[in-house]
Amino acid sequence: MTRRVVITGVGLISSVGIGTEANWDALCAGRSGIGPITRFDASLHSSRIAGEVKGFDPLDFVAKKEVKKIDAFIQYAIAASQFAVDDAKLAITADNANEVGVFIASGIGGFATIESEHSELLNGGPRRVSPFFIPASIINLAAGHVSIRFGAKGPNLATCTACTASAHSIGESFEIIRRGDADVMIAGGSEMAITPLGVGGFAAMRALSTRNDEPARASRPFDKDRDGFVIGDGAGIVILEELEVARARGAQIYCELVGYGLSSDAYHLTGQPPDANGAVRSMQMALRKAGIAPAQVDYINAHGTSTPINDPTETLAVKTCFGDHAYKLAMSSTKSMTGHLLGAAGGLEAGITAMAIRHQIAPPTANLDAPDPACDLDYIPLAARPMKIDYALSNSFGFGGTNGTLLMKRYED
Repeated sequence: MTRRVVITGVGLISSVGIGTEANWDALCAGRSGIGPITRFDASLHSSRIAGEVKGFDPLDFVAKKEVKKIDAFIQYAIAASQFAVDDAKLAITADNANEVGVFIASGIGGFATIESEHSELLNGGPRRVSPFFIPASIINLAAGHVSIRFGAKGPNLATCTACTASAHSIGESFEIIRRGDADVMIAGGSEMAITPLGVGGFAAMRALSTRNDEPARASRPFDKDRDGFVIGDGAGIVILEELEVARARGAQIYCELVGYGLSSDAYHLTGQPPDANGAVRSMQMALRKAGIAPAQVDYINAHGTSTPINDPTETLAVKTCFGDHAYKLAMSSTKSMTGHLLGAAGGLEAGITAMAIRHQIAPPTANLDAPDPACDLDYIPLAARPMKIDYALSNSFGFGGTNGTLLMKRYED
């Protein structure tokens, strides 16, 4: 018998709030976390806005002597994991530690640390480079720190598949539990790439919004006036558990994770194919593995980046996958409020999707004032919507043509 997997804890950090309930309340209210960049002087950058995490104190989660030894993306991962573990009321002990794993992704990792240590090298020579540089910045050290913090001795993994990274980490964790290699996985992603080089690099690609005078209105997925994505930082972590393990300890259950799809466009490093074939196959695989019909899906948390290419392509993918039902289901992009968390986006949005199922409320797409004619589906504009959500999808697509889809189901005992 195939082992069933449920979500029992959610930990979220983003520009709209620190903590899961703070994020959920802000998103349902349609509040944007996007504002002028404060981390560095962005006056010479074409894009001077971002979804920065505000008011985060690493000392709330990390010992003072350790803070300077780890990049912010690791700090966020630790904090979001703590939120998720506490939310799940998960106790990791000598009896179950071998069955608890960690799988935390990032698209870029310790960008800020890499930049600062490179500056030290150029200005002071190799002796100025910190001995903590490498462990402070490499991507798998987020999972490493979380594993050590909680004593989780099961699988310890990381993935780096651009903006699909944490969707893949959750999907692969789902498979790990299903095949019996762990009973519990702490899974998701973390990112902090709001740095001079990070913003400069994406801006050089003309990928970022330059609506600098209206930060809160800059991320506008599916709107005809969108001009690029807004970079954001934060983390999204969920606790996945084998159903009987969760039931045995009386855990709360947000929803059941029932399908996972992944594919490659095999088309272009940064663009999507005109027929959206890769995204279509990713969604179809998730549906097929769950054994459900397209018409059973009620809600999609879209990748919805607010870029000229993604939004109509994702719309076409949904139409192709769901046929006439595409016009009956609801979609929204919460990136309209949080910005795009790159490798952490899928983790944040998986947590949001689980919350949507639990509360039977779909969060809105902010700033959708005038939909692009090519984007003609129901994107839940401007205001959250109470609705029946029995099945929901969360989509993530990344550079290199890598796609990931998570399919969740309302849990019934």
